Amino acid sequence: MSVKDKVIEIIAEQAVLEVSDVTPDSTLEDLGIDSLGLVESIFAIEEAFDISVPFNANEPSESDFDISNVASIISGIEKLVSEQA
Repeated sequence: MSVKDKVIEIIAEQAVLEVSDVTPDSTLEDLGIDSLGLVESIFAIEEAFDISVPFNANEPSESDFDISNVASIISGIEKLVSEQA
């Protein structure tokens, strides 16, 4: 499974949606994911890929990790995975 597919699967699970409902252009708000859902998604992603996401849930605007939409989250995860390899 690709990084993209796994991230979309995790986000869909957290949003209680079908994988097909999650597109790269979707924002977390579009998907109904609140701040708690975001934190749970980040934890699930970290566990799935054995990485540490540099995201401060208390100060999301000051984070280097872009959560503006699903595509930017995938891009950030792919970068972290490649840096770890």
